[in-house]
Amino acid sequence: MTKTKIVVDADVIIHFAKGGYLGILPTIFETYEYIILDKVYNEIKGTIKAQLDNQILLLKNIMVTAFPMNMEIMKEYARLTLNLGQGESACLAYCRYNNDVIGSSNLKDIEDYCYTHKLTYITTLDFLYYAIKKKIMTIEQANIFIADVITKGSKLPKVDMATYVSKTIL
Repeated sequence: MTKTKIVVDADVIIHFAKGGYLGILPTIFETYEYIILDKVYNEIKGTIKAQLDNQILLLKNIMVTAFPMNMEIMKEYARLTLNLGQGESACLAYCRYNNDVIGSSNLKDIEDYCYTHKLTYITTLDFLYYAIKKKIMTIEQANIFIADVITKGSKLPKVDMATYVSKTIL
């Protein structure tokens, strides 16, 4: 039986790298296989790419996967790239036809599509929520993570994770 995959988009990788916690990302949902499509992998640059490469080569808990040459998936990808970036388009098209989970915080681009096609998605805040629930991170560490990611120029909602955890029913 194959594991369900979490198909991680660049924004989540970038958030966890900037927050200093890329190494724990694949441990949050350890029963899932974490993959990054080659189209997404190619979007990541610089020191974050080096961190990701270390994770892929040394820990082997995130795998780079070639975007499938399936006609249906490729048509959907081409259609999506008319309005979305290549990474989001690749993740959405892949997940639609493979019944996998998308890991992305780019809700503006993915939320309606996921709702329409009944796809499950996990945002950076969802990953943090579960990391806290599983005691992989503390609320304080998650709050520092959010502040660091924002300070380093990435978009992430400014939330207090204590409030988020107390109000979230996942």
